[in-house]
Amino acid sequence: MITLRQLEFALAVAKHRHFKRAAEECSISQSALSLGIAELEKQLDTQIFERNNKQVLITPIGEEILTRAQRIFSEVHDLTTRAHSHQTPLAYPMTVGIIPTIAPYLLPKVLPAMKSQYPNFRMTIVENQTERLLEQVRYGHIDTAVIALPYPVEGLHTFEFWSENFFAVFPSDDVHAKLETIDADELTTANLMLLGEGHCLTDQALSVCHFDKNDMKSNFSEASLNTLIQMALANMGTTLVPDMALDQLHLQNQNAVAIPLAEAGPHRHIAFVTRLNYARVDDVNLLGEVFGQALHADKEAKQKSTANSR
Repeated sequence: MITLRQLEFALAVAKHRHFKRAAEECSISQSALSLGIAELEKQLDTQIFERNNKQVLITPIGEEILTRAQRIFSEVHDLTTRAHSHQTPLAYPMTVGIIPTIAPYLLPKVLPAMKSQYPNFRMTIVENQTERLLEQVRYGHIDTAVIALPYPVEGLHTFEFWSENFFAVFPSDDVHAKLETIDADELTTANLMLLGEGHCLTDQALSVCHFDKNDMKSNFSEASLNTLIQMALANMGTTLVPDMALDQLHLQNQNAVAIPLAEAGPHRHIAFVTRLNYARVDDVNLLGEVFGQALHADKEAKQKSTANSR
């Protein structure tokens, strides 16, 4: 009989196109993984992989087998979580993906609330770009993901829990730092620096400012958002940051000034996404509620602090 473990081996090899790295992911020896793959191919009487000393290729029939194997894995994962869905909310661990332009700013605001309200809940965080997280959600590698909308999410549940605007970053001695708002034309003359292709923050910024992606390609950078911020503060241009990043921006950079965009907002919406047949969809919705409440509480505390300091 074909085993789930054999299918896991095959999916790992397909993912890495490398037997040694696949064996490391599955926490077994390379010889044991190779034996498992060979037994699977024998059971199916079909060759899934073509391998030599240089590369691993997937045969045409192997592609179909692996696609079905991935569906089986997702169904087994959902079967397991369904068996626990009758328990207390958030009683079962979850793996949550979060994009890099959200994770470092969101987590400090919401994790204390999670710990307070659900102290026994165990959450594993996976950080990656939106496209890869959505793929992992669809294939059952992770339970849910926090992404920024708008973004194509056909075939998935979405639970929006926050919305926010973008701000342009300047050092306090920059001429733009005295502006009340900044529009698209002024961003262009200020040398707007954007994250590389694949980051939804870049696509959303281009959309908000009505920039042509092809015209702006020279402005793309493979640096992180934090690096772009440091470059902006060194008078090398400007970059855009989301509202939730402003706390850390001002805390770490005393001379930083954040100017609101003149374009109407909100500029992006933050949401959980998960599979349509995910057994613990109520838990995902609950996570969104807790995160949203924590963000609102944080915003109200800042507004109160600002009012008291006047």
